[in-house]
Amino acid sequence: MFSTSAVADTARKPVIDVRLIAPQQRHSLIFHRFEGLSTGEWFELHSDHEPLPLKQQFQSLWPNQFDWEVLEAGPVQWRVRITRRVDGKACCGCCGGGA
Repeated sequence: MFSTSAVADTARKPVIDVRLIAPQQRHSLIFHRFEGLSTGEWFELHSDHEPLPLKQQFQSLWPNQFDWEVLEAGPVQWRVRITRRVDGKACCGCCGGGA
């Protein structure tokens, strides 16, 4: 399905490096990981391009249920922290999370 090295042990460093995953498997793996998160948990996404289409899908599937924090914005690598939002927490819009 996907390389086990692409997904780090969540106890140590929860990272999905999509550069190591076949393109047709990336989004389903990311969605599966997000659906498995408890409130307040997160994972870090590493990509070789800005993941705007992925963010739009998150907004459509899970409106107001996630925070999207850009940790590194290219030009070679993008790193984003995706967090399952605390129930009922409204984003203030300051970081662009979920918006």
